[in-house]
Amino acid sequence: MKKIIALALTTVMAASMSTAVFADGKTVASVDDLKGAYIGVQLGTTGDIYASDYEGDEEGTQIERYNKGNDAVMALSQGKIDCVIIDEQPAKAFVEKNEDLTILEEEFALEDYAICVSKEKTELKDSINTALTELKEEGVIDSIIANYIGEEAGNSPYESPEDVDRSNGTLVMATNAYFPPYEYYEGDKVTGIDADIAQAICDKLGYELQIDDMNFDSIIAAVQAGKADFGAAGMTVTEERLKNIDFTDSYATAKQVIIVKK
Repeated sequence: MKKIIALALTTVMAASMSTAVFADGKTVASVDDLKGAYIGVQLGTTGDIYASDYEGDEEGTQIERYNKGNDAVMALSQGKIDCVIIDEQPAKAFVEKNEDLTILEEEFALEDYAICVSKEKTELKDSINTALTELKEEGVIDSIIANYIGEEAGNSPYESPEDVDRSNGTLVMATNAYFPPYEYYEGDKVTGIDADIAQAICDKLGYELQIDDMNFDSIIAAVQAGKADFGAAGMTVTEERLKNIDFTDSYATAKQVIIVKK
């Protein structure tokens, strides 16, 4: 019996070891070093899309995909991957909490964030664009972003006007709330730049806002299926996504960066 148990334990351990992925310790000091590296990304994000160009190359580049950006960062700290490609602001938040990590000065890519809406809801897209235009002209968008990013962070929290008429009902926003400072949990509440901008849009259009948290790669499908009215999650407009979904005007410009171990 002892031999059978020992054999079973050995089999389980071998199976666990075979599924674990560890990088070979390649040093990534620039974008040129990505070839042949183990690259961590959050599933379905722009980083995932761009990193996919390296997948299957002659250098043996490996892409490891995680449901949450934090999981990719943890894998980097544990030496399972060589780097993480992710948006700059979440990268700063992750590095601030992990002293063994740093962000390369060389940017990986520039991108524009926008809100995704079903191709069948052109009226809603037009309404959101109108609200975004007004919020930009009024300085509200800049104020919301400044409340989370930069030296003035925390000094200009968004507050809904007291006289908002919300008789138009509720708009459901799909997001992935593990992407600070764009969306993250503060207690039980989803907050961040996208949450505040969505609230400001609903204030303009006369709606209540409901935020549904889900995996990033489920957002577009939820909007397509009508389970959510729109998606906002630091989402970049790409040709591939435009095949399945529409986007509003851009509300922020960001960049993809590379996180590595010091």
